[in-house]
Amino acid sequence: MSRMIRALALLVAFGLWSAALTGQPLKQQTNNKDAVTVKVTPLKVEGAVWEFEIVFDTHSQDLSDDLLNAAVLVGPDGSQIKPAGWNGDPPSGHHRKGVLRFNALNPPPDVLELRIARPKEPTQRAFKWTMPRQ
Repeated sequence: MSRMIRALALLVAFGLWSAALTGQPLKQQTNNKDAVTVKVTPLKVEGAVWEFEIVFDTHSQDLSDDLLNAAVLVGPDGSQIKPAGWNGDPPSGHHRKGVLRFNALNPPPDVLELRIARPKEPTQRAFKWTMPRQ
């Protein structure tokens, strides 16, 4: 029985160690401004394509944002990369949700930044995460 407990303890320890090496998932960020809430959750920031869940919510205006033209990832050198695709609700309504895909930044930045320029808003909404060490 004690061998089984030791083996289980080793498996748990390995799992925790492995999770620490690969980093924890990047957390959702929320931006509330001009009666529109935008939530961004990085779903996948590894491999060739990176994915972000985007949620818009308002009760006072139409959400006509064209995310393929309004969103950018900011590269380590300040370059701005347009999305490769959007899989979600079309522009309109008061609630929208979908996944925005980008070709991966290479090399991966230390700080990941996604910006969204909304119609009639003078400044872009910025979402930043510190990337886990690989």
